[in-house]
Amino acid sequence: MKQDQLDQRLHSFSAWREDLIHTVQQFQEWLEDHQQVSPEQEYRLFETLEALRKDRLAIAFVAEFSRGKTELINALFFAHYGRRLLPSEAGRTTMCPTELFWDQESGESYLRLLPIESRLQDRSVADFKHEPIHWTQIRLDTGDPAQVAGALHEVIKTKQVPLERARELGLYDEASDPAYQSRGKAPEQVEIPCWRHALISFPHELLKQGLVILDTPGLNALGCEPELTLSMLPAAQAVLFVLAADTGVTRSDMDMWQHHVSAVRHRNNNNLVVVLNKIDTLWDELKDAAAVDASIESQRQASAEQLRIDPQQVFPLSAQKALLARVQGNDELLKASRLCDLERFLGDTVLPARQKLIHDQLVDDVGALVDEHIAILENRKKNLEKQLLELRSLRGKNSDVIMHLMSKSREEQAAYLRNVESFQNSRRLLQAQARNMLEALSMDALDRLINRTRENMSRSWTTAGLKRGMETFFEGARDTMEQVSTQSEQTRMLIRATYRKFHEEHGLPQIMPKQFSVAPFSAELERLYQEAEAFRRSPVTTMTEQSFVIKKFFISLVSHTRSLFFKANQDANQWLKEVMNPLVRQIKDHKATMEKRLATLRRISESRDTLEARIREIEASLRDGRQQLDTLAHIRHSLHNPGTPGGKDRAPGATGRRQEAVV
Repeated sequence: MKQDQLDQRLHSFSAWREDLIHTVQQFQEWLEDHQQVSPEQEYRLFETLEALRKDRLAIAFVAEFSRGKTELINALFFAHYGRRLLPSEAGRTTMCPTELFWDQESGESYLRLLPIESRLQDRSVADFKHEPIHWTQIRLDTGDPAQVAGALHEVIKTKQVPLERARELGLYDEASDPAYQSRGKAPEQVEIPCWRHALISFPHELLKQGLVILDTPGLNALGCEPELTLSMLPAAQAVLFVLAADTGVTRSDMDMWQHHVSAVRHRNNNNLVVVLNKIDTLWDELKDAAAVDASIESQRQASAEQLRIDPQQVFPLSAQKALLARVQGNDELLKASRLCDLERFLGDTVLPARQKLIHDQLVDDVGALVDEHIAILENRKKNLEKQLLELRSLRGKNSDVIMHLMSKSREEQAAYLRNVESFQNSRRLLQAQARNMLEALSMDALDRLINRTRENMSRSWTTAGLKRGMETFFEGARDTMEQVSTQSEQTRMLIRATYRKFHEEHGLPQIMPKQFSVAPFSAELERLYQEAEAFRRSPVTTMTEQSFVIKKFFISLVSHTRSLFFKANQDANQWLKEVMNPLVRQIKDHKATMEKRLATLRRISESRDTLEARIREIEASLRDGRQQLDTLAHIRHSLHNPGTPGGKDRAPGATGRRQEAVV
């Protein structure tokens, strides 16, 4: 697969996303044109459009030192610059997590570096990203590759600090120092990275189309920055774990794989692949091609067996030879490097998986709104057709027939209004149920648990006491999530019963109300709990100074748990505001239809001229209603089939002169 084919796949992905944005905007315009948009719907559509515009395809590269990970990034994405853009020379390696992306908002090329001293504050990298003042910024002159390459060398810089300073920063412990293990003496000076995190905004075409590359340092950095394994790696659409073909799976590779890679990717292992780099070290001019291929295949099978994954997820290649081949335009060397197999995987597997995720979410959110309005229009059309048939049958009939119809309509209206009163009682019951659910998700209650945990851990004199505090915190959080799950199920049952009542008794369209599920939040909390258990039981935790253990626990695990509960609280609150709106709109629409029918019958009883005028009015409304249904059907088709021929054609009636809503 040529490199430009990967570019083309990402370009197609961007075009597909633009189609979806265009379709959502068409629906937004339809709602505005027909005065059907509620504040909740307006907000939901705005959020959807913002999410689509800011969507990113994140690919994380993870490896121990000297596996050729940065060289692989250069070969995949920056070979056309004719040189190594990211520093990957022998003996020089990325020392801090680095994100490559394009900053659409600023439109600037830059390198931002977060000083390592920021680790002294109880704040995550995500917090610092909102405050550029804490970062050192270097402008990148993209017209000068030498200046860019020189500036990017900052990510490999280190410095010597006193032992106590390294301990204070959480960057030294005896348990992971081979020199201490052999000599039994700690060093006076420790080499540490200059920077904690790097952000590179670069106007590469793939980055402009939404690609984000996460380059992570070795095992030590992953252990020091739990944020990588708690949020960044799980959020990536693909994780590439890089090994060296000449060494295979080493002990440190296995530690990284077990504790920081496979454990956090269990939900989406299809997009977790292993790159067996440096296969050129197995090229042997004294062997024929078949023997060399057999040697590479043997190493591939052995690596897959050790990591307990499908061999099809292991990609043998040579990043260095691939980079050289692309710089020199050597197609034969590029083929021998096998980089194209990995590119094919990224184009054929990772992108479709991301598309499916986006599409499923969009159909679930916006598609449900479209379906709701289609159901209302269909019901309105059915009622209008019924009225039209009834009015046509009145031609030539006497006033007694009309009075009988009026009496029957009043009885139906009275019965309906009694049910509306019953609905108001159900809403009051739902509000009480909602309060219980939101109280269970209260941030105040979680903050009290957090503060209580911090106090208990700070007062603890033993490691066992610290570990018990961690366990107690997650026990409390899990109990809370179970309560929320119970409350949400009771709320869903009440909502479904209310919807079903109006469908069965009055023939209102059967719309499935939007669902809120605690399951994703419970699953994520369980993952954090497993991370906490690994941290709690780690020998390193036992040997680490108490104040740093507490700080690390709260910066990583507790802060992520709080963010999870905050998101659950927001989603539940939004769901409760919106969930009854479809039924409310149906009830109002049906009530207006009944009142209109009675008013029409009264006018007909007074003047027969009204009959023909009303028939013509209903016929016009039906024509307009059918046009609106055609428009929404087109929008629904475009939502379910983005990028199909004609997908960019503007839906009929989507814009133009503002039309009156169907009566």
